[in-house]
Amino acid sequence: MRTPALQERRNRQILADIVRTYIETGEPVSSRAISMRFEELLSTATIRNVMADLEDGGLLYQPHTSAGRVPTAAAYRFFAQEIASQATLTVDDRDWIRREFAGAKTSAEITERAGHVLAEVSNGLGIIVSQPLGKTILEHTRMWLLPDGRVVVVLVSPGGNTRDKILRPQRPFSQPELDATADFLNRHYCGWTLEAIRADLLQKLATERERYEGLVSGALTLCDPVALGDESSLNVHVEGTAQFVGVTEFADQAQLREVLAAIEEKHRLVTMLNACIETPEPVHVQIGVKEISRSGENLALISAPYVRNEEVQGSLGVLGRTRMDYERAMTAVAYVAQLFSEALSKP
Repeated sequence: MRTPALQERRNRQILADIVRTYIETGEPVSSRAISMRFEELLSTATIRNVMADLEDGGLLYQPHTSAGRVPTAAAYRFFAQEIASQATLTVDDRDWIRREFAGAKTSAEITERAGHVLAEVSNGLGIIVSQPLGKTILEHTRMWLLPDGRVVVVLVSPGGNTRDKILRPQRPFSQPELDATADFLNRHYCGWTLEAIRADLLQKLATERERYEGLVSGALTLCDPVALGDESSLNVHVEGTAQFVGVTEFADQAQLREVLAAIEEKHRLVTMLNACIETPEPVHVQIGVKEISRSGENLALISAPYVRNEEVQGSLGVLGRTRMDYERAMTAVAYVAQLFSEALSKP
């Protein structure tokens, strides 16, 4: 819902020009600077009056009396939702992003390229969160018995993505049992997620216990997302952390250390990006990211889900300072999510 200060088209355009100018310069914006770029012929006095109305509406603030105005979080939110959301990806960015993705074959390579692109367009972090372990699609599994009784479980998903885990099962397994269990899973559950496999195994155990008890109970033990450790914080790829060093918004070293420590923990990033999957917008923008740290009010998160064969697999996005190029970042996030989805869906 628009505030009274944004009811007039002229006021919205002036605010958009103020946000763009501040993003470009990092300096408080004067009425003279806006009059030089405004499409209509308006006096600086008229623009000052509009800026005063926008300030009263909580969209601008004045660092000190003689300075120009600076956008507030509400102004960035307006700009992202009503201006940047209408932008289209430039031809140069489209060609550059395609070149970055060219030649990437494995999911690891695709993830690395995506993270690099997202970090570059935001001058911040590029983040890719993969699906929880339970959503992993099984293409092939292998299992080995270690001398001390522990079991190595290797899960291979489409695209060559591999996850492995060392388990200490409650009962001992022999190598022939592990071979039989892996063969059973590979023959019957190729293309299934671990969640779906577990549900089907439980149903088989409930209805045909005598026929399936040995193999199914072993498979439940060795292919259970909980037993394998569904640690979402480990399934996140982050690029560009060094770009926060030297950012003017974090001139206070204590604030910078707090933000970097929160990024290192990663689980907060996972929670925030996965939350975007529940929102209706194809690209979700959050201005002020206090969930990551107390200094997060100076940060903005732009994120989008990616899919494999029309099923949501995870999310990706950028985390940067609020003074970022939203039009470029939002269009790039949307395009990277599209390319990422296409790459994952290839047979």
